Amino acid sequence: MTSIKEQAAISRLLSFLQEWDNAGKVARNHILNNFIQTNQGKTSPELEQEFSQGASLFLVRLITCLRITYMTGSCLEKLLKSIGIFLSAVGSNRYLIEFLEVGGVLTLLEILGMEKIKEEDKKESIKLLQLIANSGRKYKELICESYGVRSIAEFLALSKSEETQEEVQILLDSLVHGNPKYQNQVYKGLIALLPCAPPKAQQLSLQTLKTAQSIIGTTHPSIVDCVLKVLGTMHLEVQYEAIELIKDLVNFDVRQSLLRSLVALLIPSVKEMSKLQPKILTDSPILQLTAHLPVFLQQAAAAKTIGVLARRDMSIAEEMLHMRVVHSLMAAMGNTDHSNSQRLASLTLEFFVQTFPVVEEHVRKSMGEELYQLFLIHGEDLYMKIDSIQADILAANEVNVTKALNLYGASNSNFSVVLDTGVLNQMTYITHFGDVEEDTEEDAESKE
Repeated sequence: MTSIKEQAAISRLLSFLQEWDNAGKVARNHILNNFIQTNQGKTSPELEQEFSQGASLFLVRLITCLRITYMTGSCLEKLLKSIGIFLSAVGSNRYLIEFLEVGGVLTLLEILGMEKIKEEDKKESIKLLQLIANSGRKYKELICESYGVRSIAEFLALSKSEETQEEVQILLDSLVHGNPKYQNQVYKGLIALLPCAPPKAQQLSLQTLKTAQSIIGTTHPSIVDCVLKVLGTMHLEVQYEAIELIKDLVNFDVRQSLLRSLVALLIPSVKEMSKLQPKILTDSPILQLTAHLPVFLQQAAAAKTIGVLARRDMSIAEEMLHMRVVHSLMAAMGNTDHSNSQRLASLTLEFFVQTFPVVEEHVRKSMGEELYQLFLIHGEDLYMKIDSIQADILAANEVNVTKALNLYGASNSNFSVVLDTGVLNQMTYITHFGDVEEDTEEDAESKE
């Protein structure tokens, strides 16, 4: 027989459950508030003690209420938080199974796709999905099998709250770890987000994609175009993450394609320029410039990225020389419509000139002595010193060092760094390009 104390506890539980069953919207809201305040952080045994070994009876009621009312949004945030107390409790595996057996994952994913539900409520849904994903591989697979990656990615693309976007990133990062069966699905979902997501979501997607790339070890063919399009952003924090990812991608099988595409961005195609120029703006130079801005931003970012890559790895610098990067950098320096393209291209060209004697020879010959001296003295500020004729000389240059490279061979023995001025200019390059690597080499002896 049960003791008087146990009977009293059971009586209190039945009374509580009856109160919930008979309560209206306001009363249930009050019950949920009290439950959240008194039970946050409790373990599974503590919850069972609180409910006289009948905690599952209350959880079932919460789940039922969620499934019935989630479309209306009534008390949704508090319902989700209350269920979260059960799912986050230490030793909560039984509660988790009870939630999943009645289609809990599908309900949470449906909440993400409903327009009428507040974003704050959707954030709580994401947090529950995090708890489920962190419970083990089979639960990550369940989310992915329920078309979860698509629902989560679409929600991230539409989310307006940076706090919510960060919660989504945590979930996606969890899904890409320890989930070999569906990690490629998450990887492709992250790539698909890049062209359409808001800036913060792009930044978070790039960060997670960098992690996913190292886990998966192979690349998807579409990643090069998607990442390079992001370089057209006006948000420097997004551009930074794109460059960080590119620094990793050059170590994979897309290296050649990526480097060629970066060099190609230095000279926007006529087709690309005409596509971005609405006919209605034909007579307005200012509005034309606005229409062309994404292409020019890409051009400037490409010049910056090429400099970062070349400085990190001389073999990459050599490869790009064979892709006529010097010709393309000089052409970008002649783009008088976008001073940042001119500045960044000039800084990168300065590095190539100081590093490869054959490049110095060809650049000097193409520029002419007067312009070349201006370039040496005012590398970063050259765009403010040149006139329209000199800009045209740069834009129309025909420099091609490929033949010379084949003749002389661009090997480490050909490298030279000019004493004092060269080292100083390299340090300036690091400052402006945001390269966090320290130069560990001592000052080289000047070459006679």
